[in-house]
Amino acid sequence: MRNTLIIMKRELGGYFATPVAYVFIVVFLVLSGVLTFYLGGLYESEQASLQSFFGLHPWLYLFLIPAISMRLWAEERKQGTIELLMTLPLKAGEVVFGKFLAAWIFCGIALALTTPTWITINYLGKPDNGVILASYLGSFLMAGGYLAIGAALSAISKNQVIAFILGLVACLLFMLIGYPPVRAFYSGVLPPAVAATISDFSFLTHWDAITRGVIDARDFLFFASLIAVAMFANAVVVDAKKAD
Repeated sequence: MRNTLIIMKRELGGYFATPVAYVFIVVFLVLSGVLTFYLGGLYESEQASLQSFFGLHPWLYLFLIPAISMRLWAEERKQGTIELLMTLPLKAGEVVFGKFLAAWIFCGIALALTTPTWITINYLGKPDNGVILASYLGSFLMAGGYLAIGAALSAISKNQVIAFILGLVACLLFMLIGYPPVRAFYSGVLPPAVAATISDFSFLTHWDAITRGVIDARDFLFFASLIAVAMFANAVVVDAKKAD
């Protein structure tokens, strides 16, 4: 863990050493606020609920998280610093976990800065704060899922733009298989058991349940398992590149 924490601190410090981190946070806060209050109609709904706020997170993450993950490995490979990094007495898993933790913590900071919206809804009414807290936790885990997928795909590319596109497409597929119109289509042509299995692999299937207040440990376990599998794949790719 010591090596992992060293990598994490190095990467996290690197985020705030450039304007990129601040731009990302500002864009995320502005978009989440504007879309919630205007597109989501928070005031017009006359309900003390943040369902519209959290309902936007999968779509915001779809574009913003790959913008973070694309640089994790593609930039290292492009600049040639990955070779130097891999010559250090570090295991691939330590480097992968350290980089992932730094990016995940950064996402968590951006998410934590949206708490004024939570305070606002409590001022306006009496929301179910238990559901809101679970939704925040679920959102953090979902961001980790997007990030882990994007990081694994970034490891196979030297180009950040390609890494961004690969991450966006992969995460979009994980979303679309749970999108109601798409789910209705394949449910009509596939056996129910197969259709249900496909749907269970979607971000939206598990995320919608959390934001509706259906707190099921299996939904949180899905995101945790996805992160673990994607990080393992990331470590395998990095180890293979190291062997080369």
